[in-house]
Amino acid sequence: MNSKRRLPCLIPLALCLCVFSCKEKSSERPETYANTMMDSLLTYKTYSADSSDLVISRKEFKDKLYGFWLAQCIANWTGLVTEMDKIGIAKDGKGGGFYTREDWGKPDQPNLWGSNTYSKNIDFLFAAEDSIWGADDDTDIEYIYQNLLYDNRTSILTGEQIRDGWLKHIKHEEENFLWVSNQTALNLMLDGMVPPKTSDPVYNTDYDMIDAQLTTEIFGFLAPGRPDIALKMSRLPIQTVARENAQWISEFNVIMYALAPLADGNRSMKENLSWMASEARKRLPSDSYSAKMFDFVKAQYESGATWEEARDALHQKYQIRQEDGYEWATKDRVCNGCFAAGINFGASIVSLLYGEGDLKETIKIGALCGWDSDNPTATWGGLLGFMLGKEGVEKAFNRKFSEKFNIHRTRVGFPNDGIDDFNSMAEKGIYVIDRVVQEEMSGGIDLAKDVWQIPKIEVNIEPGI
Repeated sequence: MNSKRRLPCLIPLALCLCVFSCKEKSSERPETYANTMMDSLLTYKTYSADSSDLVISRKEFKDKLYGFWLAQCIANWTGLVTEMDKIGIAKDGKGGGFYTREDWGKPDQPNLWGSNTYSKNIDFLFAAEDSIWGADDDTDIEYIYQNLLYDNRTSILTGEQIRDGWLKHIKHEEENFLWVSNQTALNLMLDGMVPPKTSDPVYNTDYDMIDAQLTTEIFGFLAPGRPDIALKMSRLPIQTVARENAQWISEFNVIMYALAPLADGNRSMKENLSWMASEARKRLPSDSYSAKMFDFVKAQYESGATWEEARDALHQKYQIRQEDGYEWATKDRVCNGCFAAGINFGASIVSLLYGEGDLKETIKIGALCGWDSDNPTATWGGLLGFMLGKEGVEKAFNRKFSEKFNIHRTRVGFPNDGIDDFNSMAEKGIYVIDRVVQEEMSGGIDLAKDVWQIPKIEVNIEPGI
């Protein structure tokens, strides 16, 4: 099994970093829709709109998906600088203690494997405007899933489609940027096993690790405003590698992403995130350690404790005292549970609540919080990037960024030697959503107005089972 150790990027960082009627519209582009995005692989059907429908601009949503990919890359690469530098409980004399706010901008300390190859100082890490972002673990499997949905012309992936996609796009033996549950699942697929069996605790003892919560959030965006559909779409991808708390945490993230398009423009980012998190919290069973972790961090935040105090209290409660049945600091002998779903979820909630909707502040706190720091930063960086859109992300950092993306840094088997761009990735997301709106939501696409028309339902989040 591969460790979480990463090799330096092969390209220098400066360069890599039935409601429908029987009548159907033709997918050929009429002159009326000359400037409208249309998927040549989808038949756009007529739809009788209702005044209560949720109406979402496809053009604006594409801009938001661009912001998602961009901010996720910024947050991912920034988090890599401090990843596994501090894991609370030292392992072989490394990784003990924690960073604080005062460490931002100061020299980066060696990680658990004794290296700090990404940056000399703890700071934001960017790909320059004329260079290329390199894929990493927080973007590459989401990229695979979006492409599998589009290429298979489906809204719901089967276990066989997931297995075939993994085997096609993930290296089997050499450095493949997988670890714990993802690597175990790949090994099981190579032996002929098909998801969801690949996360069955009988076969995959890493089922409660962090993997799924950084590879499946995108399903929330692919079902805008409909967490019920997002959970349906993401269930098998999540259960490819996760069960129980790791699954519920991943579903929490998916719900957050699905609710983002419902954010109230008259409320602050902080207020919207608070509402979204309260709704997503309902997915965590009340007796689960994940629910109790969320409630504990939220109570710390509301008490006026600093984020460092909240992080330290989280560490004491769950890694040291191992309360609420959380035992990974003892069960995992590799690094005291540094890859576990739970402690990294707790850290992610610290950065989410204390970041209060500020993109840069959220990334900073996530990067300094500890453990697998590139994962929480990418999760919330991607969410906030979506809510801000491309220009909002650029404004937050007062600069322009590269839009090119190299999926072949970590994965294989894609066209154009793996070089893609955020604009094309966002457009493909729109086409996936077109199919989801028609097939799963019984809604429609008004190409003349360039909008989705989605039947509204009451948001009702049920606890996970």
